[in-house]
Amino acid sequence: MRAHPKSVVSWAGFTLLCLSLGLGTLPAASVIKTKLPNIVLIFTDDMGYADIGTFGVQGIRTPSLDRLASEGRAFRNFHVAQAVCSASRAALLTGCYPNRIGIHGALGPRSRVALSHAEMTIAELVRQRGYATAIYGKWHLGDAPQFLPVHHGFDDYYGLPYSNDMWPFHPEQVRTGKRSYPDLPLIQGDKVLNPKVTASDQEQLTTQYTEHAVRFI
Repeated sequence: MRAHPKSVVSWAGFTLLCLSLGLGTLPAASVIKTKLPNIVLIFTDDMGYADIGTFGVQGIRTPSLDRLASEGRAFRNFHVAQAVCSASRAALLTGCYPNRIGIHGALGPRSRVALSHAEMTIAELVRQRGYATAIYGKWHLGDAPQFLPVHHGFDDYYGLPYSNDMWPFHPEQVRTGKRSYPDLPLIQGDKVLNPKVTASDQEQLTTQYTEHAVRFI
């Protein structure tokens, strides 16, 4: 899913959810009998219906995503539980309406709200069947260390804890001169790898997420 050089689609707000069958954790006979698939979910923010070639975009080339659609299945009437960052991710990972589990809108830095450990995520569910699990990109379900993906069933994580525009250069902060967002951290596992992501760092995120996902798969 490497982006085409001429693509102008921003992937800074996307999440790669990789669920790979850990063959070493199950007897060979069990793997053959169950024929469990590997699963890769690409979840993007702020994407309109016609933002990729399969759905009619003009002026942007998305050959890798178009190939996924042509070799798989494209759903043309598909809805998320809510069209907001944290709420939609909560629904995707738990199968629950986000209102039921107390996740509304988009959680900000240092939020006192997070995805509860009482909820079972899809990662925790498939690990029971021998899967290895990873998530790369934006998490946005609690930025405190104890609420990061590796404490919700994921074996590996690399990415941002919330939206990439929740940093000192948010347009509203630049306009008003009031700083309400802290520096943006890049996290691996539950440790801060880079406490102060810069604009040039952000330009590398798509490549880094892709490389992590490819290595994991």
